Amino acid sequence: MCGIAGIHRIAQAPYANLKPHLAVMNALQKHRGPDGEGIWMHPLRHVGFAHRRLKIIDLESGTQPMQDVYGNTICYNGEIYNYIELRKQLRDYPFQTTSDTEVILAAYQKWGVECLNHLRGMFAFALWDEANQRLFCARDRFGIKPFYFTEVGDTLYFASEVKALMPFLPEIETDLEALQDYLVFQFCLGTKTLFQGVQELPPAYYLLVENGQHSLSKYWEVYYELDFDHTPKYFEEKLQALLEDSVKMHTRSDVPIGAYISGGIDSGIISALTAQHYLSQGSSLLGFNGKFELGLEFDESAYAREHAAMHGIELHELSITSQDFLKTIDQVIYHLDYPVAGPGSFPQFHVSKLASGYRKVMLGGQGGDEIFGGYTRYLIAYFEQCLKAAINGTMGNGNFIVTYESIIPNLRSLKNYQPLLQEFWREGLFEEIDSRYFRLINRAPNLQQEIVWDCFGTYSPFAEYKKIFNGKNVGKESYFDSMTHFDFKTLLRALLHVEDRMSMAHGVESRVPFLDHPLVEFAATMPSNIKFKDGTLKKVLLNSFSHILPEGIRQRKDKMGFPVPLNQWLKTDLKEFLHDIFSSQSVKNRAYFDQDQILKNLTQESKFGRKIWGLLSLELWHKLYHDRAAEFRQLLNPSEETVEITL
Repeated sequence: MCGIAGIHRIAQAPYANLKPHLAVMNALQKHRGPDGEGIWMHPLRHVGFAHRRLKIIDLESGTQPMQDVYGNTICYNGEIYNYIELRKQLRDYPFQTTSDTEVILAAYQKWGVECLNHLRGMFAFALWDEANQRLFCARDRFGIKPFYFTEVGDTLYFASEVKALMPFLPEIETDLEALQDYLVFQFCLGTKTLFQGVQELPPAYYLLVENGQHSLSKYWEVYYELDFDHTPKYFEEKLQALLEDSVKMHTRSDVPIGAYISGGIDSGIISALTAQHYLSQGSSLLGFNGKFELGLEFDESAYAREHAAMHGIELHELSITSQDFLKTIDQVIYHLDYPVAGPGSFPQFHVSKLASGYRKVMLGGQGGDEIFGGYTRYLIAYFEQCLKAAINGTMGNGNFIVTYESIIPNLRSLKNYQPLLQEFWREGLFEEIDSRYFRLINRAPNLQQEIVWDCFGTYSPFAEYKKIFNGKNVGKESYFDSMTHFDFKTLLRALLHVEDRMSMAHGVESRVPFLDHPLVEFAATMPSNIKFKDGTLKKVLLNSFSHILPEGIRQRKDKMGFPVPLNQWLKTDLKEFLHDIFSSQSVKNRAYFDQDQILKNLTQESKFGRKIWGLLSLELWHKLYHDRAAEFRQLLNPSEETVEITL
C-alpha cells in the first residue's frame, strides 16, 4: 500500500523541474507511505514517477519505483493477492525480488495490457513501457485503490490523491456538473470529480498514453446472468468456499493484520473467518470498534463485544465525541480531497487512527451490502413494485421472484425510515422502477432552499443515473439486481474512496475481502430469491455464515451503518461552530449557497439526515482547497525549503 504520482510530457520534450515537482507530489502524499520514498526519472526527462511506501510485502527489496531488465518502470499502489501463483506461471522471468510489484512487471512483459485479467487484488499503477514509449495506467475492478489525473497543456499529471495535483492546476475551480451529482447523490458519476479538470480513472479501466494521444478502455464488467438451475444449498456452499478463500488470500502479509468490527453481519463474517485463520496458525486477532455513547441507536459496541468474545478476538474500543469532531473535521475533509458520501468518514478517521497504533493492515466488510443487497431502501422500493404488480396482475412476469406477502413480516425494519417513506410517497406511487429508486436516493429535494439552483446548467444527473441503472449488463429478471447494481457501480465507489482516504491518513492499509472478483462474479448469478429470500436482506449471507455469528447479530433488525449523532450535536455542542462557519463572508460569496436559508434551517435536521453534513463538507472543502489555492501553487517555488500544507 502506497502513494503514487507521476508527470508525463506527452509531446516527449523534457519537462523542466521534473525532480523538484515530483518531490512536491511525494510530500503531499507522505501520509500514504511513511516507510520510504523514491523518485524515478527517464533519461530524457519527459516522464517521471514518485512513490511513497508503506511496507507490507517484501519489506527489504520491494522499493519503488521499480525497473526491470527490459527498461520498463512501475509505480504501484495496492496488493496483488495471487502474486505467489502468478510468480510460478511466470517462472521464466528473471525475478530480482519477492514482491508483488515485480510480478506486475513480469505479467506485463508476458501479456501486455492483458495482464490485468490475471491480477487478483486491489491496485492502481502507472507503468512506463520503454520499448513502445508509452504510459500504461490501470485501476482495479472495483476502485479500491485511487487514481486521479489531469492534463495541463501538453503534460499529464497523475496521483493517488487529488491534493498532489493541486499545485499544477492553472486554477482551482469547482466542476458544476460534478457538484450537481454531489447534491443529488453525495458522490460524482463517471470520471468527474468536484475539481474542474481533474478526472478519476474509473474502476476496471486502463489509460494508455502513446503517440501524443491518450485513451480509456474497460477491461472487466460484472454480468447479471442469473442461474435458476441450482439449489439454495449450492449457492450457500459455494459462497462459503469463495469467501473463505478470499479471506485466506487477503491475509497474505509480512506484517500482522487486524479487523474492523462494527457489530453488523459483514464485518462480523470477515473478522470471524480471519480469526479462524489466525487461530489455525496459533495466534489471535485484534479487532477495533468505534462508538458514540449517546444511546443504543449510536452505539453498536455490545454486538461487537459479543462477536469478539465468540471468536477470541481482542477488541479495542474507541468512544468518539463532539469535541473530536471540532478538533479533526478539517483533517477529515482535507484527507478526503473533496466531499463524498455521508458523515461516516468522521468516525472511520478516528477508528483508523486507533488501529494504526497496533496494525498496518486491516480487514473490513465493505461491499457486502452492495453485492448481496443490505440496504433497507431496497425493501421499500421492491415492496412498492410488488404491490403494483399484485394490483395489475403481473406478479408472474419474472421481475418479482420475491412476493409482497413474504416481505410484510420484515417491514418492521423500516421503523427508523418513516421520514424517508413520507418523502418517497409524497408525490404518488407506481412510477417506473428507475424513477422510483431515484426518488429514494435523491437528496436534492432537501436542499431546495439552501442551494441556488439557477447557478447550474442543463446537465441532468437523472439522465446519467438512468444509463447506469438500466445497464445492458443487468438482466430484467429482477428489479432487485437493478437497484443493487447502481449502488455497486456508484455508492460503493464512494465508500471505497472514504475507506482508502481515512485509513491511509494514518498509514493503514484497508483490505476488503468481499470485493474479490471471483466472488462478485458468482454473486451476480444469484437470483433474487436467493439473496433476498422471504424479503430478508442478505439472506444468503446469513444462511451461509450463521454458524460463525452470535445470535445477537443474526437476529438484528436495526443495523444502521455507522450513524453519527450530528442531529443532536448541531443543537448543542456544534451549534456555535456551525453558526460561525455559515455566517462567514466566504459562505455569502459562494454563488450557489443561500446563506440566509442555511442559517434559518441550521438546526432542522432529521435523526440520520445529511443536509447539514453535505453543506458543511462543501464549505470546509472550499476553505481548504479553493481559498488556499495560492498556497498549493507556492509549493512549486524552488526556494521553498519545506513542502507542507498546514491545517
